[in-house]
Amino acid sequence: MLQDGGAATADTLIKETTTQSFMADVIEESKHQPVLIDFWAPWCGPCKQLTPILEKAVRAAKGRVKLVKMNIDEHPAVAQQMGIQSIPAVIAFANGQPADGFMGALPEGQVTAFIDRLTKGAPTGPAADLLKEAEAALVEGDAATAAALFAQVLGEDAGNITALAGLARCYIETGSLELATKTLALVPEAKRGDAAVTAAQAMLDIAEQAKSLGPLADLEQKLAANPLDHQTRFDLALALNAGNRRLEAVSHLIDIVRRDRKWNDDGARRQLVQFFEAWGAADEATIEGRKKLSSVLFA
Repeated sequence: MLQDGGAATADTLIKETTTQSFMADVIEESKHQPVLIDFWAPWCGPCKQLTPILEKAVRAAKGRVKLVKMNIDEHPAVAQQMGIQSIPAVIAFANGQPADGFMGALPEGQVTAFIDRLTKGAPTGPAADLLKEAEAALVEGDAATAAALFAQVLGEDAGNITALAGLARCYIETGSLELATKTLALVPEAKRGDAAVTAAQAMLDIAEQAKSLGPLADLEQKLAANPLDHQTRFDLALALNAGNRRLEAVSHLIDIVRRDRKWNDDGARRQLVQFFEAWGAADEATIEGRKKLSSVLFA
């Protein structure tokens, strides 16, 4: 847990990233708090001026924002995709999307004002700490502890979107799908597009699909008798995901895409995309699944 003062170290708030880790370090992490990505290069004089200012301002924000640095000489792809034509360039991500940014070496006061504007209304202090603890507990499989922590945040702020989505995910993990549905129904219409909410909704949709599939062994036996039965393979993938066997689920859906891309109106690929959204960009199965899907689609 981050404490006021010096405990929020550079190790937790500031890091270097690569093309391969960009998705986890920036996109996924920005769903929990804003992330600044600093595009720089060793030969860039203004970059050397800006970097210490950025690091100081990020540390002073005490966990409200993180800083990720990318050397564009070593990792040019992301900067090219984002249309970065000069450095230093700082892009802020929030909820998985670019939210703001600036070019050039700004003075410390302007950098601090930029961060304050970016994080206005973001959870701070105890609420932010509780949300991080809850997320960690959920990742570790302790849905009961996570639910209690999310509920504690909601006790102080009933409209906290991150906590509502997190609580819904806890209910899904424990099979309480009706409670998950009721919890997501509390999210205002204007916030339904929030990344945390869409991920929770995707999880709920998948769990609802899996309810009527029957025993896993029956599906495996049926598929063994007819490996070209795409519907059974599809259903087996849903059942495997419900049992948290994500990589196996990915393999079966990839097999359908490889054999018959057009099956069920591209249903296998669309189901994979829904899995990726529910699991999150940093999940091992998402990363592996996207690689396999790309290799099949663009072979």
